[in-house]
Amino acid sequence: MTRSASAKLPSALGYRMPAEWEPHQSTWLAWPHFRDDWPGKFEPILWVYAEIIRNLARHERVDLIVNGAESERHARAALEKADALSDNVRFHPWRTDRVWTRDSGCIFLKRTAEEGNSELLALDFEFNAWAKYPNYKFDAKLGKRMAKAASARVVQPFSGQHRVVFEGGSIDVNGYGTLLTTEECLLSTTQQRNPPMDRMAYEQMFADYFGIQTVIWLGEGIAGDDTHGHVDDIARFVAPDKVVAMIEPNAQDENYATLQENLGRLKAARTADGQRLDVVEIPMPRPVVFEGRRLPASYANFYIANGVVLVPVFNDPNDRIALNTLAELFPTGEIIPIYSGDLIWGFGALHCMTQQQPIAG
Repeated sequence: MTRSASAKLPSALGYRMPAEWEPHQSTWLAWPHFRDDWPGKFEPILWVYAEIIRNLARHERVDLIVNGAESERHARAALEKADALSDNVRFHPWRTDRVWTRDSGCIFLKRTAEEGNSELLALDFEFNAWAKYPNYKFDAKLGKRMAKAASARVVQPFSGQHRVVFEGGSIDVNGYGTLLTTEECLLSTTQQRNPPMDRMAYEQMFADYFGIQTVIWLGEGIAGDDTHGHVDDIARFVAPDKVVAMIEPNAQDENYATLQENLGRLKAARTADGQRLDVVEIPMPRPVVFEGRRLPASYANFYIANGVVLVPVFNDPNDRIALNTLAELFPTGEIIPIYSGDLIWGFGALHCMTQQQPIAG
């Protein structure tokens, strides 16, 4: 890469990916329509979405993607019945294949206030439906559409001559130059996203496009994860030097060794400014199984919005531990449990379905 090209990269221009708890302009969601994602459970999913939107719209705008005019009518009717329809919900009539906006949508960056430029930037990665599903042609266009609606400048990240395939659920950041990800998702031979890229190439890409100085590599994700080990099911930043880590109390469970390995890596890690992480442990819920397949139920898939934290719960004794722990970590935020026992049949929960748009400047 030439010096002039390097000078135009987002990090060189002062851009960074903010932490999720930094102020939002809005949350992006897509109204559910693909029934096969929730076999036999589609109708309850609409009311889960309505509850999520009702709670979010009290604190920030909700940019809601609908499949067209008919889909918008259905969404409005459901939201009105759930007392969730307000002027803080803005509709966008765009076709989508699925609703996992965290992965198919763009990732917004902002400049620090002292840079004096309030323009948002949107990273538009290539999306290939986790290298698993054939129907993603509409989702692949979502990033640019979101960016245009947000008046954000679009940047498509490349590694060499290769446009990077990437999903937002594979990373978590502290807003101060440190990023969490997993080797299973980005480096394993089964992930089929970016075969030319190795660890060094990813770290360079994170530095160039996200403003990251330190990458903390965890190992594998949890059992049942349909995305090859996304980090937002196993560990999340809740402050610049503090992370929540999922643990499995049952030594006979298939997640036990994996989560212990990741816990050890977190405890040994340091942030970009040299600080050791304060690691807060939360036990996993009991296994959730559908048709003999374990689903990726995890409390780590919470979503942090303005003044509120939405937390997936599963009618499990550990629900209370997760809620109490997050209430201590976010003492000024409202902790809202969202029953996700049906939602998780689609192999995703609250963080997977949301994407934050930060306030510019």
